[in-house]
Amino acid sequence: MIQIVPAIDIIGGKCVRLTKGDYDCAKVYNENPLEVAKAFEAHGIKRLHLVDLDGAKAQHIVNYRVLEQVATRTSLEVDFGGGLKSDDDLRIAFASGAKMITGGSIAVKNPSLFRSWLATYGNERIILGADVKGEKIAVSGWLETSDHDLFSFLKQYVESGISQVICTDIEKDGMLQGTSLALYRRIMERFPELHLIASGGVAHWTDIEMLEQIGVPSVIVGKAIYEGNITLSEIEKYLMKQI
Repeated sequence: MIQIVPAIDIIGGKCVRLTKGDYDCAKVYNENPLEVAKAFEAHGIKRLHLVDLDGAKAQHIVNYRVLEQVATRTSLEVDFGGGLKSDDDLRIAFASGAKMITGGSIAVKNPSLFRSWLATYGNERIILGADVKGEKIAVSGWLETSDHDLFSFLKQYVESGISQVICTDIEKDGMLQGTSLALYRRIMERFPELHLIASGGVAHWTDIEMLEQIGVPSVIVGKAIYEGNITLSEIEKYLMKQI
């Protein structure tokens, strides 16, 4: 069964969602991210994808207090990303309760530092973020598109020991128009050893089912939950089947 990982994106300490990564299109869904996290926990969810969008823009961790609140006041395993650019950022993230961190821009702009994190903390705690636009890697909160081809990028980090990757198709993100099934199928065919976490475009429960059918092990769900297209009760019923 596919693992469902809800997302909370943070701007100004509030729970928001963007459309195609556009900060000007931020929509506030809740003033209190902890309240949202507790609702996830109450419906049997075990893992959370928490993104510091302020940090991604500022190039350093910003919303670590939100991370700390969620980590200390729920039992959720938090995967934290956004703005992690230095050893000090990473130290703050883990000290604030992150179980795992996701590095995207840093893996492009400072691969030696990212590899040192991988060597120090291991591939169970360091996740590669591969945010793509036209199969090119995007960085800095999706404000820049690099020259790095997705598959070459994945290959170099698989060879370095990465075992988990979050792949977000920016053109799909926040659009509620379906996921990049063909892209995810290609990634799994090319790198069967990777634990792929699909992200972007989930609109309805059928999108999750289609990802499950092609063998994607995990999926991040954001706007579909906040807009009510997928309810927490539906997720809870699905999770109960695993018991």
